[in-house]
Amino acid sequence: MTAPPTTTPDPRGLARYEVPEPLRTDVRVLGEHLGRVLREAGGEDLYDDVERLRELSIRAHDGREPEAFAEAEALVAGLSLQRAEQVARAFTCYFHLVNVAEENHRIRILQRRESQAAPGQLTADDTLPAALSTLASEVGEEEARRRLRTLEFRPVLTAHPTEARRPAVARSIRRIAELVAERDRLQIGGTSLAENDRRLLFEIDILWRTSPLRADKPTVLDEVQTVLGVFNTTLVDVLTTVYRRLDDWLLGDEAGTTPPVVAPFGRLGTWIGGDRDGNPNVTARVTREAAALASHAVLTALEASARRVAERLTLEAAITPPSAALATLWRQQRGLSEQLADATAGEAPGEVHRRVLLVVAGRIAATRARDADLGYAGPQELVADLLVIQRSLVDAGAPRVAFGALQKLLWQVQTFGFHLAELEVRQHSQVHAAALADIAEHGVDGPLAERTVEVLDTFRALGAVQKRHGVEAARRYIVSFTQSAEHLAAVYELAEHAFTGASERPVIDAIPLFETFADLEASVDILEAALEHPAVQRRLAENGRRVEVMLGYSDSSKDVGPLAATLALDAAQARIADWARRHDIELTLFHGRGGALGRGGGPANRAVLAQPPGSVDGRFKLTEQGEVIFARYGDPVIASRHIEQVAAATLLQGAPSVERRNAEATVRFADLAERLDAVSRRRFHELVRADGFPQWFAEVTPLEELGLLPIGSRPARRGLSVSSLDDLRAIPWVFSWSQARINLAGWYGLGSALEAVGDEALLQEAYRDWPLMTTFVDNVEMSLAKTDERIAEGYLALGDRDDLAGLVMGELRLTREWVVRMTGSDELLSRRRILGRAVALRSPYVDALSLLQLRALRGLRTGDAPEQADGLRHLLLLTVNGVSAGLQNTG
Repeated sequence: MTAPPTTTPDPRGLARYEVPEPLRTDVRVLGEHLGRVLREAGGEDLYDDVERLRELSIRAHDGREPEAFAEAEALVAGLSLQRAEQVARAFTCYFHLVNVAEENHRIRILQRRESQAAPGQLTADDTLPAALSTLASEVGEEEARRRLRTLEFRPVLTAHPTEARRPAVARSIRRIAELVAERDRLQIGGTSLAENDRRLLFEIDILWRTSPLRADKPTVLDEVQTVLGVFNTTLVDVLTTVYRRLDDWLLGDEAGTTPPVVAPFGRLGTWIGGDRDGNPNVTARVTREAAALASHAVLTALEASARRVAERLTLEAAITPPSAALATLWRQQRGLSEQLADATAGEAPGEVHRRVLLVVAGRIAATRARDADLGYAGPQELVADLLVIQRSLVDAGAPRVAFGALQKLLWQVQTFGFHLAELEVRQHSQVHAAALADIAEHGVDGPLAERTVEVLDTFRALGAVQKRHGVEAARRYIVSFTQSAEHLAAVYELAEHAFTGASERPVIDAIPLFETFADLEASVDILEAALEHPAVQRRLAENGRRVEVMLGYSDSSKDVGPLAATLALDAAQARIADWARRHDIELTLFHGRGGALGRGGGPANRAVLAQPPGSVDGRFKLTEQGEVIFARYGDPVIASRHIEQVAAATLLQGAPSVERRNAEATVRFADLAERLDAVSRRRFHELVRADGFPQWFAEVTPLEELGLLPIGSRPARRGLSVSSLDDLRAIPWVFSWSQARINLAGWYGLGSALEAVGDEALLQEAYRDWPLMTTFVDNVEMSLAKTDERIAEGYLALGDRDDLAGLVMGELRLTREWVVRMTGSDELLSRRRILGRAVALRSPYVDALSLLQLRALRGLRTGDAPEQADGLRHLLLLTVNGVSAGLQNTG
């Protein structure tokens, strides 16, 4: 496969995006290497088929040549199933390689900006220093520093099945990424570059030969291990890197010689192993094992970090004398284990600070091994020991040593504790109601249903996790479909049933999850009623009147459409924030956002800045799921950038100017919002409530087939047939539409709403001055840019419902037209050159895979060749991987 030409007019339409030469070179090299691998592995015939489809797809996409599209369809139809699979794998490999090239270029740009910036220079308006400076200019330096000290960023990692790559493929991609990055450091023409080419060909060959599909669905603990890999690769160090960068800016020349100004503000959460809503594979045993795996990982990392720091503390006691407190600590350590103390003393004679820290490392290892005599009781004990070492170094005149690598270790302990990430439990409110009814009928010791026993065991698992790893390891309990205050009270009542005595019960914060439109509307009434419950009152008294409320983006969008859901979520946040102020409650809103636009996806930092006044207040919590985890946290440079952007937005969102702009826009465009809401919702319901829509949806998208993909431990549906959408999970709803190249979940209803308003000047004014609408429309624009009308029509034709297909295509064209007019653009993404370039680079190749998928789906729907059903299904599943890689934010 070849790359965009460098001098001739670019048939992909890339010329207008001015592709940077380093990126163009990376794509060309990777494409040529893939072409060579295809020739070697499958012969010239395979390479020719891939190239022919590639060329036709390009001509059809950008040249708008109808005959080219027809030729591409004919070529795909004429391929044998075996050859079709090979072609699909070739295009999928290409997407993985393009993604590597683009990620590498992004890292290249970030590193260049960093290296060219003068010390203390503010290089962008979305950095923490810039946010703090802006905030200080509005509220004063002292108040800005106070807000910085209370800043919280809480990403919660979840395992929703939208990461279609199997782990072996992900590891292969990472190795290729390392080799591409290495090329920037090599001399052109040197033997090292030739060696790099050889290794790249080796890795691309492995990628090509590795099956994209797992043989079996991953277990919940497999998913835990996958995310722990991200922790070990990047997160263990990235958060402290962000802290250090900000501290360096704040302290200037004193950085690294005085106590840090920055307090750790990142806290990880996880649902993997705790989210049992609709996932029977998450049991009490799994929850305990997930917590144990996370604790083992963080204690291993902390021990390794402590030993690395100790290696540097080769400070002779005569020059850097220990403090009295350090000498006391050493005696205490000898009292705990003479054997360990003697071993470290022999390793570090005359280096008291080093040997004390080595004993600390040994005690961390003992904690991991559950050696109660030697291990730490909790992270605060470890912090206390590290502070003794740090103060001793300061007293001895070695502040640089005290606040260097040792400070990083302290930050790591303060950020991750001994549990790494707080394990949050989630369960459906109706499951709790059924369990309580069962207990009421039979008694807690009676013949209870298996599901009731599991509910009670979940609370016992929480108690066991807290006892072993600390209260912060697992205290949040999220109630899906919270529709009354009784649904929150049920959590505390069930906890009472699970334990014989109050002293044995775990600490629990019951968190409502408002998901549907009706639940969002009723949210404040439910919260108000919950305040009357004695268990809620007791918990508020214990935790300093802190309340967390989770908002579901997915189901609300599936309920009333993306635009109405966006407006409803914004209004609900404003009402909940006002409720919290009235009751003197410290509120944290937890945003259940997905990667796809139909699930609240898009740039998180821009979403933060568009939130209603008072709804953030320096605390931002969101779910990070599926492919988003690896896209945002897989590389340390990109992860650092993402964390800083979101943290900066969280800090800046409370600036008076930002709050004023959002508040004024809400009032100013209230009438417009009401009109947009009514029309978009009506248009959405006209489609999804039409007779036979659920069955038609299952026919025209690969909904059923996606359930066969072994990409997650969780079922796609809560045990229903496709006769109803009520309980269909939002993930397959969004994923299916994206695979069909329609992306309906992200935009449907907007075009009709904009046309009903009809005032182009007003709409452009709203796009310019209303942050909520700016963010929403920009996300829709990206979603629309990834659609393709000709391919969409092919999918819709599978359902034999011209009326529904007409509604979808009409709304798609109308939305395209009005988004371009509203943004004042010439065409979609014409103002967003980097994103436009990325979409343009991929679209023709996604088209090729979509044609292969459509062929497979058409064969399965017609059933004309039943003997080929298994082969067609396998081809379809292969293309799902490729389309996901090409579109990226699909689920």
